[in-house]
Amino acid sequence: MSRKNSKAEFVKWLGPLLDALRDLGDSGKPREVSNKIAENLSLPDDLLDEILKSGINKFHNQVAWARQYLVWEGLLDSSKYGTWKLTEEGKKTHLNDEEARNIFLKWVEIYQRARKEKESSKIIEDQEEKTPEEYQKETPADLLYTLQNLSPSGFEKICKELLREHGFDNVVVTGASHDGGIDGYGTLELNPFVSFKVIFQCKKYQGSVSRAQVGDFRNAMIGRAEKGIILTTGSFTSEAIKEANREGAPPIELVDGNKLIEMFEKVELGVNAKVVYEVDVEYFKKYIDE
Repeated sequence: MSRKNSKAEFVKWLGPLLDALRDLGDSGKPREVSNKIAENLSLPDDLLDEILKSGINKFHNQVAWARQYLVWEGLLDSSKYGTWKLTEEGKKTHLNDEEARNIFLKWVEIYQRARKEKESSKIIEDQEEKTPEEYQKETPADLLYTLQNLSPSGFEKICKELLREHGFDNVVVTGASHDGGIDGYGTLELNPFVSFKVIFQCKKYQGSVSRAQVGDFRNAMIGRAEKGIILTTGSFTSEAIKEANREGAPPIELVDGNKLIEMFEKVELGVNAKVVYEVDVEYFKKYIDE
């Protein structure tokens, strides 16, 4: 591997990071993972000991950035508890250099579009000099834009996780089977005695879901579930909303882009809460003339 100070050096650790986690039993603490990568690749001490201008260890920070891109790609989970863990998709994924670079380019483009004032080269430069946590605190990504740029299957899978976080059990994505316009189903338990089956459809849109699409979904739902949900990154036309609430027809819940963001934020799925402190001027006023 080249030791030159090229841009986005951390890309070369994406594949080795997945391999290291597999060696560790699919999960590990950050330093354990870094050490396993170093061991697997017989990395020299001078590389491992290099320090950035900010004072942080360059190698461990690069591995942290590799982990962040793998989280965005859905290959690692986004646990807050200091343990890195492979997702089911990550367990079976092996990345060569080209595949790792494609993941990197995909997510840089997403971030560059979300931050139109920044060139992609500046984003990369910022990432290399900061930890993932510092970078995201300073330049938070637009959640809705990020969701709109997921792959269709990726959006279905993340909706599955969202429904789980909101209390649904046995959530299944039907995937490529295209089961009559249904993307997945699950069970919602209201209490120990009452539960019902719910089917859902995911529409990764920037535009509006029409009345006809809501009607088609209801037709697919009849006889298969008590309730339906359509989740979209876009919006619903007024006629679609009327159709969803049509009297005498099975009810359909509509989740548009704004409500989708609220649902992600409520369970803190894929987002980090920020605490902002405001100075209480009145409190300090009495000390000004002391």
